[in-house]
Amino acid sequence: MIPTIDDQKLRRDGQNVVRIEAEAVASLAERIDGHFVAACRLMLGCAGRVVVTGMGKSGHIGGKIAATLASTGTPAFFVHPGEASHGDLGMITPKDVVLALSNSGETAELLTILPLIKRLGAALVAMTGNPGSTLARQANAHIDTGVREEACTLGLAPTSSTTAALVMGDALAVALLEARGFTREAFALSHPGGSLGRRLLLRVSDIMHSGDTIPAVAESARVRDAILQITAKKLGMTAVVDAETRVLGIFTDGDLRRLIERGGDIHATPISQVMTAGGTLIEADRLAAEALHLMEDRRINALLVVDADKRLIGALNMHDLLRAGIL
Repeated sequence: MIPTIDDQKLRRDGQNVVRIEAEAVASLAERIDGHFVAACRLMLGCAGRVVVTGMGKSGHIGGKIAATLASTGTPAFFVHPGEASHGDLGMITPKDVVLALSNSGETAELLTILPLIKRLGAALVAMTGNPGSTLARQANAHIDTGVREEACTLGLAPTSSTTAALVMGDALAVALLEARGFTREAFALSHPGGSLGRRLLLRVSDIMHSGDTIPAVAESARVRDAILQITAKKLGMTAVVDAETRVLGIFTDGDLRRLIERGGDIHATPISQVMTAGGTLIEADRLAAEALHLMEDRRINALLVVDADKRLIGALNMHDLLRAGIL
């Protein structure tokens, strides 16, 4: 039967965990020392990949570190040490750097493959909470992630120690990112399906309407002709162009409503009298995210896309940006 525990105790227990783990993370700053630099140098000089390995909770943290390294310019992958001794060791080459995680530094599965890693000639970086451990002593570089206490009240479940390892892994990834000059654009290339990737990779030309799907009328047209274009092309507006398809202006469904409210004659009124002259234009090679910023800044819902001579080549609205995942 679960004992009765009041709300205040639950709150205090949660706060205590956060305090202990925060102190553990804060203490890591002084460990960003020569050993940390040596580990970074090994990874920067690596001609292969960083192979991250660890058992249990350390393995879960190692998987995340490998993913963070890989997405920030340092090719990396995770290998389970138990599987490594049954064939997966073949994934490691002499050009690689092995990053091994173990709070104790004495994890049996890691120590089993340690001689084989050494025989291969791969460099070894250890991340442990015990600088005197076997793993730490055998490593080419050792990063100390030891903590004063686990946040678990039993002192058994890895809590502070795994948090410390995770933060140190992030410190490595970001230091390497900076050293490599890794850019936002490079990050986007490895995250094409993510929001940032879409924002940094998608161009206006990728999502704009083109050809016969562009709503456009001649400057000699009447408002009724513009209504037909707005209705048929379903973008909530139409461009007004000259004989060379240069943009003269834009007419939106908002302009139409205002005209009707004033009692305007949609059959007789020339479009040139009620259009917004010039309109808001954008080039096809601009980022779709820039189109979004322009729409938000001007408080409009559609843009006309033009070439260098202001000739109409496309159109897009807020719904296109929404479908593309830019919003």
